[in-house]
Amino acid sequence: MTTRIWKTALVGIAMAAAAGLVLVPPCSASDEHPDQVLEWNQIFIDTLIATNTANSSSQRLGAIVHTAMFDAYNGIERRYTPIYVHDSAPRGASRRAAVIAAAYTTLASLFPTRAMQLGDIYEASLAALSDDGGDGGQSRARGIAWGIEVALAVLNWRESDGFNDIRMAFNGGSAVGQWRPTPRLIPPPPTCGSMSAQGLAYTIPFVLVSNTQFQPGPPRGLTSSTYREDFDTVKALGRGTGSTRTTEQTLLAPFWEGNASVHWNQAANQIARANHLSTSQSDRLLAILNIAMADTAFTIWQAKRFYGGLVSEVTWRPATSIPLAATDGNLDTDADPAWTPLVNTPCHPEYPAGHPSQNGVAATVLLRYFDDEQVFTLTTGLTSRTYTSIAKARSDGNDARVWGGMHYPSTVAISDGVGEAIADYVNQNSLQRVH
Repeated sequence: MTTRIWKTALVGIAMAAAAGLVLVPPCSASDEHPDQVLEWNQIFIDTLIATNTANSSSQRLGAIVHTAMFDAYNGIERRYTPIYVHDSAPRGASRRAAVIAAAYTTLASLFPTRAMQLGDIYEASLAALSDDGGDGGQSRARGIAWGIEVALAVLNWRESDGFNDIRMAFNGGSAVGQWRPTPRLIPPPPTCGSMSAQGLAYTIPFVLVSNTQFQPGPPRGLTSSTYREDFDTVKALGRGTGSTRTTEQTLLAPFWEGNASVHWNQAANQIARANHLSTSQSDRLLAILNIAMADTAFTIWQAKRFYGGLVSEVTWRPATSIPLAATDGNLDTDADPAWTPLVNTPCHPEYPAGHPSQNGVAATVLLRYFDDEQVFTLTTGLTSRTYTSIAKARSDGNDARVWGGMHYPSTVAISDGVGEAIADYVNQNSLQRVH
């Protein structure tokens, strides 16, 4: 099915579902959580988990969904500058119905295998609105139509953002210090193959001027003292067996390998509820969060691809550098041919680091809204962890990349800083209050 046909069918499904609302009982979840922004953010989280969506794809998806939700709500209640859709909604359109329709339309398009389940949730979510205006359903109908219109505009915009363009496979190089595919602990395949998620390096940002606007400087050199310290730290802490990690650190490493969009949207959703944010406030918070996370991902992957293609830059992973240390020209690094990491090494250059940049951007967005002391529970698979501090979650997530043997400490620190800078830029330069 072509994209155009699929979207046309989606509109028909959405409008048909809305027309048949009288037959659908109210959704108990909506009764408990009347904020439709938070309700559909949770549905987005649940959809990522149900589809086992890769972390590398998730930030862009979250930004698309929340751009549509934000512009749909904001087009009716114009409090902030729009993200993409600058038109105004029909007079009298329901804000809540618009959010539901925008969220459903984007999610069903982005996750077609979940369209049936999402359709059922959509019907129940709209049914819970009752008349929502006391005008025989006219306000709700206008909101639905407006939400669909905004969602389709956003989907069409991002369809040509470069993410899905076909690129030549990138396998790094064999120069000393340069990234190359690394061995895998669990075959197949025996190596990780070519660079994964390369499309992120060429994706147009949502808010940033370009994906090089916050590009970090080059990584440390092989003969520098920083490299020696990085090398020794990850060699001791990140090895699969016989490491200096604590039991807690060993458990945290695979936990924080989980999906960053799931983790930080879970945190934001729970914190927003606990702090009783208004729907408008939640709408902006989650739009800023997901857009900043997406633009950070594009920035980091562009830098990975750029530095990974330079034979003079150090982008190889610990899984390569530690066994081959005898070739690095640094007399202070000792090779260990049998060294393997605790966690499977991702299939892309070490510098800069994806997860730490996401921890930096997401935690910064939340800390600009809330005090550090917040209670929230994160999940990875069947494992959950409850935190009482945003900063503690951030530091655990960052340190986990070293404990897992995937990154060097200096890379983690630099990448977290890139995320923090992008969070502040997006927060200060977009979705601004209209006076």
